[in-house]
Amino acid sequence: MATTRIKTRARPSKAAFESLKPAPVHRGAKPPGPKAWKLRLYVAGQTPKSICAFANLNVLCEKHLKGRYQIEVIDLLEHPEMARGNQIVAIPTLEIKLPQQVRKIIGDLSNTDRVLVGLALQPVD
Repeated sequence: MATTRIKTRARPSKAAFESLKPAPVHRGAKPPGPKAWKLRLYVAGQTPKSICAFANLNVLCEKHLKGRYQIEVIDLLEHPEMARGNQIVAIPTLEIKLPQQVRKIIGDLSNTDRVLVGLALQPVD
């Protein structure tokens, strides 16, 4: 009579299971955000929408990110090559460079809630 062998794997240790558990979530605690926001505003000259977008962005940053932001304004009339390289299809466009991703918001930035969501300062409802 032939015997069959069953292959078994070594059982993972208890420490291996412990390392798979998610970190505890504290209610009411804000998720850690970036320490500094790097914002890039693409404009084309000094149009009313571009000026409005820059003013709205300055007000919003002073209110919510005081001392933790850097705004770089790119005039696409002077640097048109940056529009293609950064896939800018409309102006004004705000590009938010977070540590792991890039977000873009198009328009004059007058919708504060939308901009705060884009900056990861307000949760999405």
